Amino acid sequence: MILAQGQAAPDFELVDQSDRPVRLSDFRGQTVILYFYPKDQTPGCTKEACGFAAAWEAFQAQNAVILGVSKDSTASHRRFIEKQSLPFTLLSDPDHQVMEAYGVWQEKKNYGKVYWGTVRCTFLIGPDGLIQKIWSRVKPEEHAAEILAYLKP
Repeated sequence: MILAQGQAAPDFELVDQSDRPVRLSDFRGQTVILYFYPKDQTPGCTKEACGFAAAWEAFQAQNAVILGVSKDSTASHRRFIEKQSLPFTLLSDPDHQVMEAYGVWQEKKNYGKVYWGTVRCTFLIGPDGLIQKIWSRVKPEEHAAEILAYLKP
């Protein structure tokens, strides 16, 4: 089950595209946009990531950090970042432990096939480490603008 607004965001440590460890707690005092997505280089995930990249300066003006998480390898993340010129961090969760902690590793159905996978979901984590907002029905091409509209008073 997906976490709820008002809960403390579970801390974690994952490696980024450069194989460096990143902890959520490293960003205490900043707003964190923690977004989970299924797979690098796929159409929806590329639209979502490019939307964040296009609005990068506006997110920085809001003192917001963007962290994308998928089960893809760090090498896959490097290729995705290079190909799409993404200015933010992608984290690798190959064992889906963080996805499970946030409730986004779920049973999915596609064309009658049942499998486990990542549900596209975004958590806005406040400077205090509490979950301020959750987007669980994400439209990739509109998502960055939706978050910015929420962040701007």
